Amino acid sequence: MFHPKYTITNKLLENIKHISTLSNRISQWRFPEVVLVELQKNAEAVSSFASTSIEGNPLPLTDVKRILKNRPLQIRESEQEVLNYNQALQEVNNKLNRKKISFNLPFILSLQGKIIDKLLPVHESGKVRTQPVFVNNPRLGITAYWPPDAKDVSPLMTELVAFVQQNQQVIDPLIIAGIFHKQMVVIHPFMDGNGRTTRLATKILLAQMGLDTFHLFSFENYYNNNVTRYFEMVGETGNYYDRVNLIDFTGWLEYFTDGIIDELLRVEKQVTQLFIQPHINLKPHHELIIKAIQQKGFINDSEYAKLTKRARATRYLDFQKLIDLSLIEAKGKGKATYYVLREVK
Repeated sequence: MFHPKYTITNKLLENIKHISTLSNRISQWRFPEVVLVELQKNAEAVSSFASTSIEGNPLPLTDVKRILKNRPLQIRESEQEVLNYNQALQEVNNKLNRKKISFNLPFILSLQGKIIDKLLPVHESGKVRTQPVFVNNPRLGITAYWPPDAKDVSPLMTELVAFVQQNQQVIDPLIIAGIFHKQMVVIHPFMDGNGRTTRLATKILLAQMGLDTFHLFSFENYYNNNVTRYFEMVGETGNYYDRVNLIDFTGWLEYFTDGIIDELLRVEKQVTQLFIQPHINLKPHHELIIKAIQQKGFINDSEYAKLTKRARATRYLDFQKLIDLSLIEAKGKGKATYYVLREVK
C-alpha cells in the first residue's frame, strides 16, 4: 500500500488556514451570471496557457486566447495542445457541476486521452505506458530521473487512487491533492501528457473537495511563473527504486499550498479591481449589453437601440456604467464608436 511520508509543519498548517480564509472570503462575492461567464472563460484560458507552457508550448497568452475564441481550421501541434486542454477543462467542469465524476483510474486514463488527442498514436491514448520513459533535465540535456518500470505503473496508480478515496474524510483535502499531484508525477504513468493530466486531475480533486478551481482559479499559473522551481519541487532525481523509500512530501506540500495562496491572492485582487463594491447589481439592460457583446463580439449604440426602448442619453449612461466598472471598453470615435468586453488581466 501507498504510505506517503510527510510532516505537518507550522508553515504547512498556516498555509492551510490562510487558504481557508481566502477561499471563504472570495466565496462571499456574488457575480452577475454574465460576469461569471467571462471570469470562467479567462480562468480556463489562463489554465490552458499555463499548463501547456510548463511543458514547453511556445504560444503566448494572447495567442492562446485568440485560438480559443476563433478555433482555427488549420491547427498546428502547439495549438492542438491548447485546444485539447481547454476542451478537457470545460468537459470536467460541466461534469463537476452535475456531480458526474467518479475519481478513479479509468477516469484519469480518459483525461489523458482527451489531453493528448491527435498528438499521440491511438495505442498510447488513454492507456498506461507499456514502455520505459526517462525524464531529462532540460538545461543540462541529460537524464535526471528514471520512473518505475512499465509493469509497476498500473499497481502504483491503483494504490494512489485508493489512497485518495480512502482518506478524503480523514486527511485535509489540500494535503491529499498535493500528495496525489507529486506521486503521479513520480509514477509518470503515460508516454506523454503526464504533467498536464496530473495538473487537471489535481484541479478536479480540489474542486470536488470544496475549492473552486474552475470559475476563477488557475493554480497552474503559479507553476508557470517559475517552471524550474516547479520541476525541482514536484520531481525526483535518480532511479525510482532507489528513491521510493526516501521521498518526503513535506517540502512539496508547503510549495503546493504556497502556490494556491498566491493564486487566490491574485484572484482576490482581480475581483477587487473589477468591482467597486462586493454586491454590484447590474440591471437587465446592462446584462443585455454584455450578452449581446458575448454573442457577436461587439455592440454599438444603433444596435443597442434596437434591443431597448431607452433614450439615447440613457443608453450612453448604460455604456458608461459598464466602462466605469471595467466590464467593457469603447473602441473607435464618434459615430464609429463600438464596445467590446474588457480583457481580464
